[in-house]
Amino acid sequence: MDIKGHLKTLSELHGPTGYEDPVREALASAWTPFVDELETGKMGTLVGIQRGSSSSSGGETAAPRKRIMLMAHIDEVALIVNGIEDGFLKVRRLGYPDARLLPGTPITVHGRRDLPGVVGVRAVRSQRDEKKSKFPTIDDLFIDVGLPDQEVRQLVRVGDLVVPDLPLLELQNGRVSGKAIDDRACVAAITATLELLSQRRHSWDVLAVASTQEEQTFIGAISEANRLLPDLAVALDVTFATQPGVHDSSFELGGGPTLGLGPNFHPVLYDAMMKAADQADITVTAEITPGHSGTDAWPLQTAWEGIPTALIGIAVRNMHSTVETVDIKDIERSARWLAEFICGLAPDYSVVWDD
Repeated sequence: MDIKGHLKTLSELHGPTGYEDPVREALASAWTPFVDELETGKMGTLVGIQRGSSSSSGGETAAPRKRIMLMAHIDEVALIVNGIEDGFLKVRRLGYPDARLLPGTPITVHGRRDLPGVVGVRAVRSQRDEKKSKFPTIDDLFIDVGLPDQEVRQLVRVGDLVVPDLPLLELQNGRVSGKAIDDRACVAAITATLELLSQRRHSWDVLAVASTQEEQTFIGAISEANRLLPDLAVALDVTFATQPGVHDSSFELGGGPTLGLGPNFHPVLYDAMMKAADQADITVTAEITPGHSGTDAWPLQTAWEGIPTALIGIAVRNMHSTVETVDIKDIERSARWLAEFICGLAPDYSVVWDD
């Protein structure tokens, strides 16, 4: 599949935390050729079910196929209107976008009709001396849609969404930059995994889940983990890429995916996935995570009686900005690794603690 084109489509759609419908609808179309069934959870998650090929005799007493869940979130960080002052919109964060990088960003205000606008900030020369050397905070920003106050008040209400509106930019060396790469690069990896698996035999059912509200509440992961209760789960999320000033606990773009190592992840599943990566000749780096990973892996692991969970990371620069940057090769390798691992799962495989 054209992973870059698929990621472009996903990245450019607007799907802030809690308002992911456009992304879910586009993804449903993309997953349809590769799954046997699609459903939408009560919290807006998309679930694609690709059935395995194993069969067993025994009629009604036969054990059902085991299930592995692949999960990545489709929501993005954005802004929400908090007030109107002289025709300008004041905003609050919806999922912690980086306010330092927002000034000058083209946006769309989703009011009574969509309004193009820009994120503005007071000019440096007109600021007080003590503010000139500081990064702007969210309170320093305003949205300008170019309309007079009365018309703005007719078209925009407190609570309307403000979303960066930028095309995906193709860089050199197979890298792209844009908004919502967190976590739609990982969503694209799941799509590519489904395509690979649709061409091969695998014993387990695959539950592909595009979760909602990860940036704020984790409710999509919580609800689907407890509803579906898979035998194994793999969350996919972005991790920090090396860039100027960021070297510790970061990973090279194009250097391959990471695999979380720590108490949020099952050690037996970690070893099995590392073995599969080695057999497929895919470079994977351990990502040490000593506690809560801050990803959907946490609600997956802690659902009901507990689900053995792993976390795949794809390195991204400029996290929570409109210029998040990823290497397409890392998405492709993650998909190939997942497909190899799933195809290698025996029908009766289970994680077993060593004595």
